[in-house]
Amino acid sequence: MNNTAFNLAAQAPTRILIVEDDRDIASMLIDLMKEAGYVAEAVGSAQEMDRVLRKGEFQLIVLDGMLPGEDGFSICRRIRSNNTVPILMLTALTKEIDRVVGLELGADDYVTKPFNSRELLARIRALLRRSSYSTQVKPIQEAMTFAGWRIDPVRRELTDSEGVHVSLTTAEFDVLLVFCQNPRQVMNRQEILARTHAGTAGPVERSIDVHVSRVRQKIEPDYKEPTLIKTVRLGGYIFTAEVSVVKE
Repeated sequence: MNNTAFNLAAQAPTRILIVEDDRDIASMLIDLMKEAGYVAEAVGSAQEMDRVLRKGEFQLIVLDGMLPGEDGFSICRRIRSNNTVPILMLTALTKEIDRVVGLELGADDYVTKPFNSRELLARIRALLRRSSYSTQVKPIQEAMTFAGWRIDPVRRELTDSEGVHVSLTTAEFDVLLVFCQNPRQVMNRQEILARTHAGTAGPVERSIDVHVSRVRQKIEPDYKEPTLIKTVRLGGYIFTAEVSVVKE
């Protein structure tokens, strides 16, 4: 790529897709995104979203939880099966269980309606910064093993000692991968957040703690008495396992 092409690529505007069936809210969000310097497009259903995504790439998706036909939670799960684009769920569903489910399905953030415009933009900027950071860091390509488990960063697979695959959400996998890349180091929640798509729904501590709890349930011999991922009082977490790179 020549310098001119590189500069043009570097200056390409950030594109945000809004999936919202309320036209007034969608219009307001488009105006808000444009004022912040982003290129925004809105659709009102999963079918329209799929059509638009086939035509172009977006750097972030703002996704309503309640939509006609396929709802936002189902859409989030489906997108996460093959795409790491940051997803911010923006919904009137305010219960804690809805927030947790959204995160577990792979949402990077969860904001409830009515929302504060400045806070929403701040969260969007934070997601875009973390996404940019993750694309700049060269990923570890080699598979790793720990405590009888095998994690493959390329295939994004976790298998147990018998080779059985264990299902993880995008955020859960990213959190576990960060621990494997930084074994026996105390990591605070902000550090974990900065290296993952783990989201900031609610307080930062809450979103990270949700994902860590879910990972523990899947890899710990007794998740109520964790030995692999230990909580460090006033510090964060430490991954105690010995991690080895698989030489193939």
